[in-house]
Amino acid sequence: MARRALWRGAISFGLVVIPIKLYTGTESKDLAFTTLHDECKTRLRQKRYCPFHEVDVEPNEIVRAYEYSKDQYVIMDEADFDGVAVPSTHTIDIVRFVDLASIDPIYFERTYALEPDNVGAKPFYLLKKALESTNRVAVAKVSLRQKEHICCIRPYQDGLLMETMFYPDEIRGTAELTLPEEQVAFTEQEVGMAVMLIDQLAGVFEPEVFHDGYRDELMHIIEAKLGMAEPIVAAPAAPKGKVGDLMEALMASIEATKQQRAAAEGDEQKGTTSKAEVQEEAASKAPF
Repeated sequence: MARRALWRGAISFGLVVIPIKLYTGTESKDLAFTTLHDECKTRLRQKRYCPFHEVDVEPNEIVRAYEYSKDQYVIMDEADFDGVAVPSTHTIDIVRFVDLASIDPIYFERTYALEPDNVGAKPFYLLKKALESTNRVAVAKVSLRQKEHICCIRPYQDGLLMETMFYPDEIRGTAELTLPEEQVAFTEQEVGMAVMLIDQLAGVFEPEVFHDGYRDELMHIIEAKLGMAEPIVAAPAAPKGKVGDLMEALMASIEATKQQRAAAEGDEQKGTTSKAEVQEEAASKAPF
């Protein structure tokens, strides 16, 4: 099925204008469920109810409003939104080039893929090449869905991606949490053991090795209900250790990691001890 463009506009790059189309760059694979009336198994419909008139309201009777005070509203219509004059309404206006590492990942909101129109192919790929050569990303402004976003444009595979970003006042971070770091003390040995555990688990990020185990199991249950698969019996949870000494927990974790690696190597050569068996044994010994 062909992908449908969400938006058409242009990248403004100095005096260069690059006509582009905007597409969603990611998609959720969550299982979708609906709600039924239990008695007749009919799909339920959601309605908009007005408690003042005690009636269901039709879509053509609904207006949008901004609540400026308790129960006080300003009514907005489409002309009000269309009348917002910002230069980024139809363009992705590049304002700066920065190192990608200088942008904290917490700022990234949503990913879009960019596609050039035929006349924009050469400047599009020139921008991509220049970004790759300088190891930088473009910071820009664009208006989407009645909001002016800051965004970054970066090379990805054979094209460019645009990441919309949160504004600083939208970042909550950890400022409102109770984090008593100054009350925590640990020894150099504890730090060393923690670093050793990190080093043992260090590697290259390989997204293809991860999968949604919960979704897989849930889909298996659905298929079993449809008669497409054998029902599965949930495996017992791994035994939880008692909270104990931090050093003991670190040492047990390091030992468990060693056993997991040894088991993985053994599986490749002999197909014997499974990783799950090693994890279960290690969990039973861990003080945490």
